[in-house]
Amino acid sequence: MRQSYDVIVIGAGAAGMMCAAFAGQRGRRVLLLDHAQVLAEKIRISGGGRCNFTNLRVGAENYLSRNPHFVRSALARYGSREFIELVDRHGIAWHEREHGQLFCDDSAQRIIDMLRAECADGGVDWAMPLGVERIDAIAEDASRTGGERYALHTARGTLTCESLVIATGGLSIPKIGATPFGYKVAEQFGLPMVAPRPALVPLTLPPETLARLAPLSGASFEVEASCRDGSFREAALITHRGLSGPAILQVSSYWQAQAYETGDWEPVSLNLLPGENAGAWLAAHAQDRALLPNLLAERLPRRFAQAWCELHGWSRPLNQFRPAELAAIAEALTAWPLTPSGTQGYAKAEVTLGGVDTRALSSRTMEATGHPGLYFVGEVMDVTGHLGGYNFQWAWSSGHAAAQFV
Repeated sequence: MRQSYDVIVIGAGAAGMMCAAFAGQRGRRVLLLDHAQVLAEKIRISGGGRCNFTNLRVGAENYLSRNPHFVRSALARYGSREFIELVDRHGIAWHEREHGQLFCDDSAQRIIDMLRAECADGGVDWAMPLGVERIDAIAEDASRTGGERYALHTARGTLTCESLVIATGGLSIPKIGATPFGYKVAEQFGLPMVAPRPALVPLTLPPETLARLAPLSGASFEVEASCRDGSFREAALITHRGLSGPAILQVSSYWQAQAYETGDWEPVSLNLLPGENAGAWLAAHAQDRALLPNLLAERLPRRFAQAWCELHGWSRPLNQFRPAELAAIAEALTAWPLTPSGTQGYAKAEVTLGGVDTRALSSRTMEATGHPGLYFVGEVMDVTGHLGGYNFQWAWSSGHAAAQFV
């Protein structure tokens, strides 16, 4: 391992390996270092071990950021098509699931091996495990210091570089090594932050609601979950602490974002009969002697239908409801407001909402404004994708973008 490099990348995850590989293939002398013992654990465990590595329908609308147009440039220059070509070149078999999600046929390890091979093609040096104790800025003008702008103090001595890439991720899944290191680097250099929060995370419910629903833990059914601009028609799952499932994970990011902006815990709206005209359906059965829970059990899990009706005091036969009551029931079925009490936190979150404010970064290069040679890629910045391969695609796109300029 040299002591001086053109580029040092801190963080050997998806974005870090991508950036290191393509920078090395440009002829740059690159060092990739990470504090972890095991390489790319987040890739390995993703997608049930098969890695949902991208999505066929990637666009700016699939990302949350305080700077919503930031992602456009990098995605346009290196999108899902380009990454699929890379996967195909390495002979990795894959398949498409619902909503355009792409997974490896066998193991996520194939993606890790592919990135390692790309790094080898670029002559990338590795230092792992190796923590960084301190970072110093040497000079903004690299020509005055023989190309050196940053000094990294480590247990193996001081390492210097012209370009420093922070690819250390967010705070999600701390048990596999997530730390706030990247945020501290941003703060050290005076870059603004968007407060981090867990995202793509199960929601918890207040005790009074949970008391009725917790016994239904394990019940799953299709809903359309909505909050602010986010609306997702997928499965919801009742848990012993609240709500989970793809629809809930998706809408949790929007719920967290609005809570940050307003300071209020606003409701999440659940349409329990997506695609159905609830008012017309109930009206067609208005003279039935059947209990409302039994009718709802035609569309929803029976235990849930019974508990939901008990929660609202609606466990009577349909012909005993007045038209106004049936209208209220239809409205509740179409837009059932649930105000979460919180989330299950970073331990259960797939990604982190917030991070380094992208308004302080170049959307073309990922370089920090006012700090030549300092770059941020991947989850460490305020870009959060939807569930379904979008966050990995952001890692590939942002890593590739920075690699062209470091």
